Amino acid sequence: MSRRPVQALTAAVFALAGLIFVTSANTAKGTDIRTDSSLLKLSDLIQQRSEKNAELDESTASVRADIDTLARRDDGSTRAEDAKLDALEKAAGTTEVTGEALSVTLNDAPPNATANPGYPDPQPNDLVIHQQDLQAVVNALWEGGARGIRVMDQRLISTSAVRCVGNTLILQGRVYSPPYKVTAVGDRGKLRQALNDSTAIQNYQLYVKAYGLGWKVEEDDRLTLPGYSGTVDLHHAQPVQ
Repeated sequence: MSRRPVQALTAAVFALAGLIFVTSANTAKGTDIRTDSSLLKLSDLIQQRSEKNAELDESTASVRADIDTLARRDDGSTRAEDAKLDALEKAAGTTEVTGEALSVTLNDAPPNATANPGYPDPQPNDLVIHQQDLQAVVNALWEGGARGIRVMDQRLISTSAVRCVGNTLILQGRVYSPPYKVTAVGDRGKLRQALNDSTAIQNYQLYVKAYGLGWKVEEDDRLTLPGYSGTVDLHHAQPVQ
């Protein structure tokens, strides 16, 4: 190959490189493209939405309290009707409930956890809290006669879904990380017995012994769970027309 084509090819490569550098500079406008703060990570977006949902929950609770006050003010209802409304609100979980309580806290195993003697080496899934673990606790507490249950800072109602994505909990539009605390108001003896009788929790206890998953049960003589403050509208899928 002669020198002239080689020189021409070299010039073309340098020209293309120069064009790329100019385009990159104009796009970045003095910022680092890779670390531009406007390019939020998915986790940042999820956290922002969770915080926004928390603000909306507080706003909804305030508006609902105003509506309840206006509805009960000279509405012409009888005592029997008021008693029926109170019972329905309690059943729906929208009013606070007070009494003796029991709390269960679940947590992932410590960092770099190893198996205790007599147990096989752990797999990654053996060391974290799963959706089934939280559901087992909630189900056992309902089975034990709980009059109200709170997971983290949210009261559960009949449409509440305890769901986990990875090792994070998504509950009623909010996102939480472990440790997870579940609190129930009711007869503490019956609640504790229901936990002991649960086969799912008995299985979880094996992992507590083997790999150090967190499990703590606490009691309160008197505790108040606030009423559910989110929306009570039902949402469902609809077929595409």
